[in-house]
Amino acid sequence: MVMKLPYLGSCLFLVFFSLVSIVASGSGKGLPILSFDEGYNQLFGDDNLVIHRDGKAVHLSLNERTGSGFVSQDLYLHGYFSASIKLPADYTAGVVVAFYMSNGDMFEKNHDEIDFEFLGNIRGKNWRIQTNIYGNGSTSAGREERYNLWFDPADDFHHYTILWTASHIIFYVDNIPIREFKRTAEMGGDFPSKPMSLYATIWDGSDWATNGGKYRVNYKYAPYVAEFSDLVLHGCAVDPIEFSSKRCDGTQSWEQLTTSITPSQRSKMDSFRRKHMTYSYCYDQTRYKIALPECVINPREAERLKKFDPVTFGGGRRHHGKRHHHMRASRSEADSI
Repeated sequence: MVMKLPYLGSCLFLVFFSLVSIVASGSGKGLPILSFDEGYNQLFGDDNLVIHRDGKAVHLSLNERTGSGFVSQDLYLHGYFSASIKLPADYTAGVVVAFYMSNGDMFEKNHDEIDFEFLGNIRGKNWRIQTNIYGNGSTSAGREERYNLWFDPADDFHHYTILWTASHIIFYVDNIPIREFKRTAEMGGDFPSKPMSLYATIWDGSDWATNGGKYRVNYKYAPYVAEFSDLVLHGCAVDPIEFSSKRCDGTQSWEQLTTSITPSQRSKMDSFRRKHMTYSYCYDQTRYKIALPECVINPREAERLKKFDPVTFGGGRRHHGKRHHHMRASRSEADSI
């Protein structure tokens, strides 16, 4: 069932044609940072959610009793959503921190989702980052990509951004685009197209998050605390009951945004993906005998990913001898990404 949204035409027109310059730098500078009470509600976790700095920072913790999370007060149809996040340190295997958009509580069978997921690791190995996209309940066709980072995300705060428009989605890390996902006719309804809320959570993903569940959360290192600050909700807000536009204006801040990636940004994105991407659904021959329709296969990328998992990406037999190690880059490498 496709729900008709009466505000859709005017809202999309304003969003699409008024996004013109801040995100060209990827920074979102000048966009309003909301305090927790202005833009969010606690989702779960009781006192495992703690507000700091007069509402400008939020700590989410996971312990043996529960994880925690918060959700935006409004639903949004497209926009720019970001946060500075510092992840837990030390042994974090099995821990999942998520910063994502979803409408799963409203559309159980045809929900949309846009995910940043941070996957913990054993001591001595860094967190990994995963992005994923679902549209219209297409959970059987996950569009995951997984990456290493050029820094330790537990050392300090780093900036993570989702830009969502009617035509494409861009994920940014520290203002560097790491993934661009374009809507295609072949995808049909698999592109996220219904209003979504923004969520942030920390939870126990022991069954799958670290080496397919080999390493689980060890609660002797609890509580695991994820810190969030500089929260930006900048989009077309809609009423959750009437699905009519609450706030989709053509103010100066909307006119400062753009949906394009500059040549310099594209070069950095290509470099990031060459150096740090370790998994892409487009090359997963175990899950998909035929690549999903939006995939553009790059032979060099296909060959590189085989080093990480020859069974998944090449159909070969797994070797248990010499293993390929992906070296972690230094922080200064961000300038050359």
